[in-house]
Amino acid sequence: MMMQRGAVGSVALTALALTTTVGVAAAAPAPGRPAASVSHSKVTANLYMSLGAFEDATSGQDPKVKAMIDRPDIGGVQVVAPWKALEGKKGEYTWSRLDGALRYLQERHKKLFVQVQDRFFDVALKDANVPQYVKDEGGLAPTVDENPDNPTTHGAVVAQWNQQVRADFQAMLKAMAEKFDGKLAGVNLPETAVEVDTANDQTAYTSGSYIDAEIDNMRYGKKVFARTQFIQYVNFLPDDDDHKRMREMFDLARADKIGIGGPDTLPDRPYQMENSYKFLHEYKNALPLVAMAVQEPDINAKDPRTGQPYTRERFTDFAHDYLGARQMFWTTEADWLQKPPA
Repeated sequence: MMMQRGAVGSVALTALALTTTVGVAAAAPAPGRPAASVSHSKVTANLYMSLGAFEDATSGQDPKVKAMIDRPDIGGVQVVAPWKALEGKKGEYTWSRLDGALRYLQERHKKLFVQVQDRFFDVALKDANVPQYVKDEGGLAPTVDENPDNPTTHGAVVAQWNQQVRADFQAMLKAMAEKFDGKLAGVNLPETAVEVDTANDQTAYTSGSYIDAEIDNMRYGKKVFARTQFIQYVNFLPDDDDHKRMREMFDLARADKIGIGGPDTLPDRPYQMENSYKFLHEYKNALPLVAMAVQEPDINAKDPRTGQPYTRERFTDFAHDYLGARQMFWTTEADWLQKPPA
């Protein structure tokens, strides 16, 4: 299974449709009955960026991105917050950076989504952005990314399959919910694609225990964020060729009213179409929210229909019409963001 490179260091903005109530979810269908249809309003555009990049913009160090936040066609920002930014020492949580982001956006009538990051791409294991105690307790596993679109890289993922590590992560989510539930537009966990370097792993990783942990975190996140839309990004799962585990995740999302999203929007790309995209299409009328990102690698990818890079319209139409997306998170490198608003 090839792991897709995440956007920990990239920037994206989100435009929120003011007519869309982010936290409203569709009811789960009764057994044997079709799912109730979810109303699909126009896709809204949002910026996507790391928490540090957001702070650089709002402090004036990156005036170009700061101006993007104020665009009338941008409704908010999705910031990627690594675990370490939210918790230093065990059980000691720091919310000042999210408080600052929320306050800045609220003053401008914009929304804030937060992606809580527990995996890191193209980074040495020792440099992964997680609390030091997690590293000291052996809570990280090495990964390898053999995505054919990018050079092979190595990274790290939190060993969520370790029960104690997962308990610590969930304690942080609970504390975050106690502080921010009902104030944020959404909270999401990152992509499910992972390829643990089993030759060098010391965490007793198995693909089954990894997926079990992802499902447990997905269910727990929804439990504690009762008034904020909770979203799980799903793209690929290791050793799930028959897609039974992925269907399990989508069934849970439908039943528990959990949003689903993805780190990349790549219309008609065969590998994506045979994995999460076909489930997003199948379940789109039964999910409370679908939210898709367009990251830097996506804007340079070639459209199978034309052989040219995807256009904004192609991204948006596919995300809305085929995947059912109502929120999109855009890298600030997107060409349309380099031009004045229409």
